[in-house]
Amino acid sequence: MMKQVSILFFLTTFLVPESLLAQTATDSLAIRRTVLDYAEGWYTGDAARMARAVHPKLAKRALIPDRQSGDLSFVDMDAEQLIDATRKGYGRGLPPSQQQKDFVIVEINGNTAMVKLQMRRWYDYLQLMRVNDEWKILNVLWELKPREE
Repeated sequence: MMKQVSILFFLTTFLVPESLLAQTATDSLAIRRTVLDYAEGWYTGDAARMARAVHPKLAKRALIPDRQSGDLSFVDMDAEQLIDATRKGYGRGLPPSQQQKDFVIVEINGNTAMVKLQMRRWYDYLQLMRVNDEWKILNVLWELKPREE
């Protein structure tokens, strides 16, 4: 029994990343709920879910190449613009079987978290903050996936 306790101590002390030790099941579930509100809200056109997921000071950014010239330009979106685009149904074009929303919680540290989300046509890197005991998406850096041939 003592040997098992020693092994467990070693594993949690030296092999488990510190960021995972900072995670709680409650935080992980709340972050999961926020990320799914964001992704599923987009796909279903549910502006209320999107609004619940994002902080009012959201900044969503990407560098997008021009289709003809290839020149890169910034695309910026704030919370209001994202919620409005959701309300207008810009994400509703895919059938549920094609709606990708795979994510991994990269790190939780106190009141901040980082999540990598893979949507059908792009990757989102989400920075979340706990605000008044709720997890909100504050920043999103995103990139389009390569076009399918």
